[in-house]
Amino acid sequence: MSTKEDPAVTNFRNYIRIKTVQPNPDYASSTKFLQDQAKDVGAEFLVVECMPGKPAVIMTLPGEDPCLPSLLLNSHTDVVPVFPEHWKYDPFSAHKDENGDIYGRGTQDMKSVGIQYLEAIKRLKKDGHKFLRTVHLTFVPEEEVGGLNGMGKLVEMDLFKRLQVGLALDEGYSNPTNAMTAFYGQRSICSLVVTCPGQPGHGSQFLENTAGEKARRIINSFLGFRDAEERRLKENPDLKLGDVTTINLTILEGGVQFNVLPAELKLSFDIRVCPAQVETFEDKVRGWCKEAGEGVTYKLREPFRQMEQMCVEEGKNPWWDTFAAACKKANVELEKEIFPASTDMKFLRAMGIDAIGFTPMNNTPRLLHDHNEYLNEKVFLRGIDIYYQLIHDLANLKPF
Repeated sequence: MSTKEDPAVTNFRNYIRIKTVQPNPDYASSTKFLQDQAKDVGAEFLVVECMPGKPAVIMTLPGEDPCLPSLLLNSHTDVVPVFPEHWKYDPFSAHKDENGDIYGRGTQDMKSVGIQYLEAIKRLKKDGHKFLRTVHLTFVPEEEVGGLNGMGKLVEMDLFKRLQVGLALDEGYSNPTNAMTAFYGQRSICSLVVTCPGQPGHGSQFLENTAGEKARRIINSFLGFRDAEERRLKENPDLKLGDVTTINLTILEGGVQFNVLPAELKLSFDIRVCPAQVETFEDKVRGWCKEAGEGVTYKLREPFRQMEQMCVEEGKNPWWDTFAAACKKANVELEKEIFPASTDMKFLRAMGIDAIGFTPMNNTPRLLHDHNEYLNEKVFLRGIDIYYQLIHDLANLKPF
């Protein structure tokens, strides 16, 4: 392996070393790093506090026609916690092994993408390219804890509305095959808590109407549906994870003592509802609660709603057509899917802004949030080439 490293790789590794790890991200250091990056690409630089201590960085490269809807390149600066004892190397050392695999928290999710944007723009400017449309880069906080105090606050600001975003690019995730995946929507989040009240009493009795019996029925209904959806996914090769609904029991609460039947038990479920089931899913939940017994109720952690999707039919959306054509020029085998989890693009899509989740990372195991997260430097560098084509074509899309 050559001892001379591509400067873009060095830049990426330096970004990984900044410990923007939840729950106490070092946003001050990442903001200073990004300020230096803005100088390198010749971009206007602005810091906006979404909430006190939670800064969003906005870089702007004005286009030749600033009246046209702009291109937004978004990434988040925070990363999820680590368990260092399970890592081969220090998760913030950005260690590169003899294969060129760079280990570190954020290598896949999603500091690689933020640097790829910047390095692609550097090359475009070096090659003398100009942009018809204004290009904005946003580096936002708090995505890994839901984004409400990051992008969720930013989109509400008049400053954001003045960016006039026409299309936003944000994260997807790695594809273990030769293809790369573009996400045009996401499943609806339906996190809820089911409360099961019951007859309290001594643990030695056969009492009726207990909280435990009701909780068992709730678990059977919810996880029985989970099993059916898992079978549906496995039996139909045309389905992807985003096409089915996942349900997982994540928290159990209740009880005071071994020999005392509880007056109440609470069960928390993380549920991601596929678009085809959104309209009927809450009715299912109501039915399951009614079947479980008297007094069983549920409460949503946030309002349950259909998630907006971008039109990706050929010939019907110039943004998508341009994106797909640019991928083809870059020899990208493209697959389009519903994102199975959640990203900051839910806030933009809710405002009617087209958004694509795309991480140019193929032939790579999916390790976001996992131990030993890594990205190979060749895959990283190819991603810069791909964004070079994407940014060039999207930022020069003629008015439509």
